Amino acid sequence: MERIKQNSPVLFYFNSSKKWLVKISRKESLHTHIGVIKHADAIGKEYGTRLTTNKDKYVYLLKPTIYDYIMKIQHGTQIVYPKDIGYIIARAGITSGQKILEIGTGSGSLTSFVASVVKPRGHVYTFDVDENFMKIAEKNIKKAGVSKYVTQEKLDLKTAKKLPFDDADVALIDLGDPWVVIPQVRKMLKGSGCIFAICPTMNQLEKLTMSLVENEFTDIESTEHILRTIEAREGKTRHSFQGIGHTTYLCFARKAFFDRGSKKSEAKTSKKSDTG
Repeated sequence: MERIKQNSPVLFYFNSSKKWLVKISRKESLHTHIGVIKHADAIGKEYGTRLTTNKDKYVYLLKPTIYDYIMKIQHGTQIVYPKDIGYIIARAGITSGQKILEIGTGSGSLTSFVASVVKPRGHVYTFDVDENFMKIAEKNIKKAGVSKYVTQEKLDLKTAKKLPFDDADVALIDLGDPWVVIPQVRKMLKGSGCIFAICPTMNQLEKLTMSLVENEFTDIESTEHILRTIEAREGKTRHSFQGIGHTTYLCFARKAFFDRGSKKSEAKTSKKSDTG
């Protein structure tokens, strides 16, 4: 039985649209439209129990998941949503112990979620060029409790003369022009290593796919993920009027070796034989 104490993270849950993620501090109170929630009243209680406010409303004391942190993070840029992150993790086979390359940290939502999967033996190395966004991401990653498994660095891999490493298991790209860094990403990936790029438009998908083929990637797949929730209630279950529709397109591929060099050599040999 896990009980709440000073500094414990808690999700005060009233309903699907009204919930508050806090760190418990004995002297703090949360003032809401459903009343005042005193942090001190939560101390000593088991996760899952509920508190009653001064307006006779109640909230459940839930233990936050990484999903809750992602949905509550500070937005410096458009975040990558869990509906897309889940597919990225499954399709790329991201697992504990892997070395992850991320280009374009953004607000740190994808960074945090992936770090929670690869820990404790794995690590996420994330690169960005905007110091303001990097500061926001650093705070979000810290709140999610995964700072130990993330290394942030200001570096433009488009122009970098020396690449940080060459043995990444998976590369994640969130840039406006992802095709520009594909040659560098290839050098930083293991053979058969996976790549996922976040693309807001189909034009970006087209340019990216052309670059992937040119740089010897295979198993190329582009997808879009729509999430629709259901209001399940006795006698009147229906589709929800709220939901997360289009957020982005995802492009997946794997590093391969097309043996283009050997084919050129074979062609030259054949040509010499024909003229000899």
